[in-house]
Amino acid sequence: MSFRVGVLASGTGSNLQAILDRVHGREAEVVAVGSDKPGAPALGRAEALGIATATFPGAEYENREARDTAMALWLLEQRVELVVLAGYMQLVGPGFLGRFPRRVINVHPALLPAFPGLRAVEQALEYGVKVFGVTVHFVDEGVDSGPVILQRALELPDVTDPDEVRDRLRPVEHDLLTSAVALIARGAVRPDPDHPRRITVKDQ
Repeated sequence: MSFRVGVLASGTGSNLQAILDRVHGREAEVVAVGSDKPGAPALGRAEALGIATATFPGAEYENREARDTAMALWLLEQRVELVVLAGYMQLVGPGFLGRFPRRVINVHPALLPAFPGLRAVEQALEYGVKVFGVTVHFVDEGVDSGPVILQRALELPDVTDPDEVRDRLRPVEHDLLTSAVALIARGAVRPDPDHPRRITVKDQ
């Protein structure tokens, strides 16, 4: 049986599309795409391929915990083995993470632990950095604080516009996120028992 992946996205879904183009039907199968935005283009990308979709608008739930529970139960119904936050602009809480232990990953446009949270690119520019980057990490209960799976740096010494930085980082995001999904599907990503925050990546 194929390794089953669920994706949560809030926007256009470019990272989702990269997964669909490079991993779906190969190392893994995207079986579910959810969003907090009913009109998110990411949902259309999934529907075009017959992938199950669902929306979880915050206004329909009493609180974040209730929404997280609904999302988690839906993903479990789809028998999802890995949850990918691909431009999902909401935090997921302990209840959600507890249903998918060490099975939720996120892509972040900075070299963590530097510049976590929102406005990562703006934070980096305000700090005056010349080297930007992308991190794919496991999600824990903190903000962009989970163990790092993959990182890549990109020197942009003369770029000062946040949108240009994001445009330059986007191909790196696509490469790292799709690589991480494929590696996890192949069983090549493992925690180091002696160092809980250290992740060993050994491709098969």
